[in-house]
Amino acid sequence: MRLLVVDDDRVFREELSELLRDDGHSVTAEGSVAKALEQLGAAEFDVVLTDLKMPRTSGMELLREVRSRWPRTLVVMITGFATIETALEAMKGGAFDYVRKPFRIDQIRETLRLADQEREFEAPPGSLRDPISEARSLAAGGQHEVLLLADPVPPAAPHLHPVRLAPEDLVGITDRCAAFLEEHPNGAVVISGTERLVAAHRLEDVVALLGRLRAALAGHGPLRVAFNPRRVPAAVATALAGSVAPDETHATLEALANPIRRQVLQRLAEGAAAFSDAMRAAGLDDSPKMSFHLRKLTEAGLLQHDGELYRLTPRGEAAVGLLREAAFLPPASGSDNSAFPRGNPAPRRTAPPG
Repeated sequence: MRLLVVDDDRVFREELSELLRDDGHSVTAEGSVAKALEQLGAAEFDVVLTDLKMPRTSGMELLREVRSRWPRTLVVMITGFATIETALEAMKGGAFDYVRKPFRIDQIRETLRLADQEREFEAPPGSLRDPISEARSLAAGGQHEVLLLADPVPPAAPHLHPVRLAPEDLVGITDRCAAFLEEHPNGAVVISGTERLVAAHRLEDVVALLGRLRAALAGHGPLRVAFNPRRVPAAVATALAGSVAPDETHATLEALANPIRRQVLQRLAEGAAAFSDAMRAAGLDDSPKMSFHLRKLTEAGLLQHDGELYRLTPRGEAAVGLLREAAFLPPASGSDNSAFPRGNPAPRRTAPPG
């Protein structure tokens, strides 16, 4: 993975970086938040490992910047025992995990293994859909006027308005969709080949574009986003799904993305469990951290706390069956937006001659 280590202690920073490089990671190390932000602006990183307490600017401030500007980059806090409460606050603010000092290198390795698992959602079998067919289906009957961004451009049809996708021009895509919605109050948008946008721009910029389109289409029609699953890493597929999902689905995706929470859900699928049972299933020996993850699952509507036992809700039961399909979890409310792996339509069967 591409790692950024941030710590004002030069000896600690260099020793940790060397150990991580020996494990095969690409590691950049900086001694201040200001330098770390410069690195984040110049290159993409999978995980930032940052000391919580540093002079001038703290790890908490770095976390806020990363979550705001590079939300797909995971942040792991490195903290002393005296700052555990602050580390938990960091997790509430979006940190992936925290590790206490002093720690063993195998603890860091385990945290990075879990971080890598968070990025491993795959397209489920049978989920491939053809974006051209999707656009034609939306246009059928005239309920929606559909703007289809694709390359090559298919023939126009009643209520279907295909135009060429220009992946290099995110501003042009925004302007085109805005003009279309001004002309068509019942407009919907389908984008085919979203992987080309990701190839031409930072993922954060593509996610921001899709978020703007989702907001613009509120009260109009759905946003459908198709991508080639062979050209989009699993983490990118999850990011695309989250960018078009309504808030309650986004919260569920966030809950399911964490491998510790997935282990808890799989244990609860076997039956109700006490707090200690959940800790064993998650492989944790840290009660505050376990409490945090159980609370996240409860807030997402996947668990309920019944006395001393935790149980799956009906939505939690559905989530267990969709753990490998989490990027495609259906919304709890009426949103019709979706991101889906692109495939070609099945060939039509023809009657045998004679």
